[in-house]
Amino acid sequence: MLEVGKWPVFALLPPEELRLIRQACVFGSAANEAIYVTVNDEVFALGTNCSGCLGLGDTQSTIEPRRIDILCGKKIVSLSYGTGPHVVIATADGEVYAWGHNGYSQLGNGTTNHGLTPALVSTNLISKRVTEVACGSHHTIALTTEGEVYAWGYNNSGQVGSGSTANQPTPRRVSSCLQNKVVVNIACGQLCSMAVMDNGETYGWGYNCNGQLGLGNNGNQQTPCRIAALQGINVVQVACGYAHTLALTDEGFVYSWGANSYGQLGTGNKSNQAVPTLINMDKERLVEVAACHTSHTSAAKTQSGQVLMWGQCRGQAVAYPHLTHFTSTDDVFACFATPAVTWHLLSVDGDDYLTVAQSLKREFDSPEISDLKFLVDGKCIHVHKALLKIRCEHFRALLNETDEETIEIHQFSYLVYRAFLEYLYTDTINLPPEDAIGLLDLATYYRESRLKRLCQETIKRGISEENAITLLSAAVKYEARDLEEFCFKFCVNHLTAVTQTQAFADMDHDLLKNFISKASRYGAFKN
Repeated sequence: MLEVGKWPVFALLPPEELRLIRQACVFGSAANEAIYVTVNDEVFALGTNCSGCLGLGDTQSTIEPRRIDILCGKKIVSLSYGTGPHVVIATADGEVYAWGHNGYSQLGNGTTNHGLTPALVSTNLISKRVTEVACGSHHTIALTTEGEVYAWGYNNSGQVGSGSTANQPTPRRVSSCLQNKVVVNIACGQLCSMAVMDNGETYGWGYNCNGQLGLGNNGNQQTPCRIAALQGINVVQVACGYAHTLALTDEGFVYSWGANSYGQLGTGNKSNQAVPTLINMDKERLVEVAACHTSHTSAAKTQSGQVLMWGQCRGQAVAYPHLTHFTSTDDVFACFATPAVTWHLLSVDGDDYLTVAQSLKREFDSPEISDLKFLVDGKCIHVHKALLKIRCEHFRALLNETDEETIEIHQFSYLVYRAFLEYLYTDTINLPPEDAIGLLDLATYYRESRLKRLCQETIKRGISEENAITLLSAAVKYEARDLEEFCFKFCVNHLTAVTQTQAFADMDHDLLKNFISKASRYGAFKN
């Protein structure tokens, strides 16, 4: 479990209070400010309260937590902070609240007066639902459900993306070449902004003297510019440090660019890079990258949960990714970043309180109180009839017709059937993409549409050049149209490598014929 106690600012909180924390953020020039949310959705703050950044209505420091009444019950989904500091959140209802330092209008309220309490940011956002916020040193950007980006605040280097260097006092949509694009991920460096599109393209704007925009030059940009060097590479997440950028691709690779005086690019040297450079991890697939605009530290997490770190690590310059014993990228920032702030809003699982969902998960395949078992490939899976009837129409019909205490299954493998039953208890699946194909077959057979969608998402996250054709074939077989289109586009984007795999050589004749025809219409074979 992630332990918020690793951050010194929480050191004086009693254990019973720490156990109630479900979300937390540590920020400030010395990691001396903190905001956290409890299991009861109450919001508290403690620390030095510089510029009123704790949102308590005053500028008094507090060593003991004080409640932020206006935010209690709001259900925070995203939180970011600047170096003033100012703080911005997005709620589950899509509202944006901001408070703290406002010398450059980074609170988006049209003034430069500091905000001592959280205030709704309404200009141009009143009819929008914001899902994610990101802050630079003194500017803010927000992402809406429609994939639009709004920006406001300090703009000396064009980081607001308005086409000028005038500060932006209220939210303004970042248009220009993003006008008809759908943005899915945003991040901010100290003085720059980055955005990832739904098609994997990455755009950057603002300060660029260290090459942190990845454009191959060091000129500032007042409007978004596509990173041409990433053409054909599908980025799914971007993270910004003080003056460097990390990008995670759909294949689990990481590219880096920008400032490198502390080795934060992970390239093995300390030379700045103005274009994206592939980091040689020599490890398995990566699923997360982490950086924070207040530091020069970088981190990443592998598919199996290993965590690597590099850059400025407690004063040392680590120029190549170093394997740690941590289980979370958050631990890297708690223990090695300067200052030891959080790079995003922490989510903490409780260890003493079980929700209904957690209780059901714990009882899955437990023989103690089960009243039914499935026998698959000679192995037993223990379940509860009432839950299966509630969760699945197939079982409701089946179990109303039989009183058997043991049911044998021959059509599906033990691995697949166990994953299906576990899904009924947890609403999640935990399978590698190749095994998720078998579960997709089951979901199709049992007409479990949500499970079918989850299988498709699992397969999408695990797609690679080696297995892309296999996954495409499965998508066609099980009539998973959305997955089929995703796999097809992946194959076209990585066409040379995919066509050299054994799976492509063994491809079904009719499928191969259709693939070549469709790829040709897609323009894949044009010079």
